[in-house]
Amino acid sequence: MPVTSDCHLHSSYSGDSDTPMEDMIRQGTAQGLTTMCFTEHNDFDYPESPDTPAGMFLLDTDPYLYDLARLKEKYRSRIRLLFGVELGLQPEALRKNAVYAKAYGFDFVIASSHVCHGRDPYYPDFYEDRPEEEAYREYFESILENIKKFSNFDVYGHLDYVVRYGPGRDLNYSYEQYKDILDEILRTLLDQGKGIELNTGGIRSGMKDFHPCRGVLKRYRELGGEIITVGSDAHDTQHIGDSFDRAAGVLKECGFRYYTVFEKRVPEFQKL
Repeated sequence: MPVTSDCHLHSSYSGDSDTPMEDMIRQGTAQGLTTMCFTEHNDFDYPESPDTPAGMFLLDTDPYLYDLARLKEKYRSRIRLLFGVELGLQPEALRKNAVYAKAYGFDFVIASSHVCHGRDPYYPDFYEDRPEEEAYREYFESILENIKKFSNFDVYGHLDYVVRYGPGRDLNYSYEQYKDILDEILRTLLDQGKGIELNTGGIRSGMKDFHPCRGVLKRYRELGGEIITVGSDAHDTQHIGDSFDRAAGVLKECGFRYYTVFEKRVPEFQKL
């Protein structure tokens, strides 16, 4: 497996997982991973609903850090374990995210958009009564809005997350269709020295490609982008390192020779 570092993982410290962290680590070592970075969810101001009660996606960071430190010591001879977070960006939560990101010595910070103008594209109502393209564009425009206001992160995660849950998923989606807004996002990230993530989670959701799609990956590389992490977005042991062999092939096809791992917010380049 050319990619041996999974840099997007959720355990029971995330509101949408009930898998103990140690179970995840045992599975990762059994699969031959050399590095696992836990990136537990922290989404300030996530909208409340019957499915998502208040505070569901607020990370209880101290117990998470203490548990990870204990497990780092226990497994230090078998695997490198890193302290990460997935920060959900919204303009309204700008100050909260700024304070939080500085409060802890994270190894790695993924920025992501789970909420777009008060709604999560995970739910069908985000797409109702309008063309799919309009919904997708609104989501991409919200990403651009986020990264123009907040920059204390290392990579932007699952850049086209909205496509995972759209009515047609990625059946009619391509980089070329949204080239104007996607190029502006990529150029802004590059100007800030930020990277992107190849997230394999879309494949198990029925998509034909990863997040972001191959066209976006190629364009990022054409523009000079080199910082790219690989993450399964696993919330259970079953999906750790999911489709990593395929991911390595796609990265090579798109012009990458390395993928990236962050420790103490510093990028390390691992050969594919």
